[in-house]
Amino acid sequence: MQLPPVKKDSPYTINLARLADKTHHFAFDLDRAFFEQFDQELIPDGQVHADVTLTKTERLITVDFDIRGTVRQVCDRSLDDYDQEIDAQEQLLVRFGDENKELDDNVLQITPETQTLPLAQHLFDFVGLALPMKKLHPRFQNEPDDEPDATTKLIFTTRGEDANGDDEDDTDPRWNALRNLN
Repeated sequence: MQLPPVKKDSPYTINLARLADKTHHFAFDLDRAFFEQFDQELIPDGQVHADVTLTKTERLITVDFDIRGTVRQVCDRSLDDYDQEIDAQEQLLVRFGDENKELDDNVLQITPETQTLPLAQHLFDFVGLALPMKKLHPRFQNEPDDEPDATTKLIFTTRGEDANGDDEDDTDPRWNALRNLN
């Protein structure tokens, strides 16, 4: 998989050529303008702060992300808008190789001549991964989850028994005819 093209003027791009082999710290604020640059409806707006620690060595770059804030979401139950808190710690490993490519979800390979490291897509992906699968407005989050209704009755039967435990004959004679074909 080829890496996406880099916008040179993006504030979410780190200039690697100017960095010495040591630890560097960066801070990024992700707001509505950041989320609107992606063609998606998952996160329409947010106020997220990302502290990024980049450790550069001769052979490897380790990028640690500490992402905190809130993003605007729509409740799955009521369809009301609400602010979902985000708290995520992620790591991206960048190694040097013959070509620029993505080796794994959190592992990139770049050439030693690569001048910049774009982080916008990674920041967006990490925020998206921090979202819960079930998006519930805070007023629903303390309710018991998936309790069966009092009128619901589950009945487990084995083949040849009805709900009362009595043996029953096959109700459709066509199935008997099909079973005899073997």
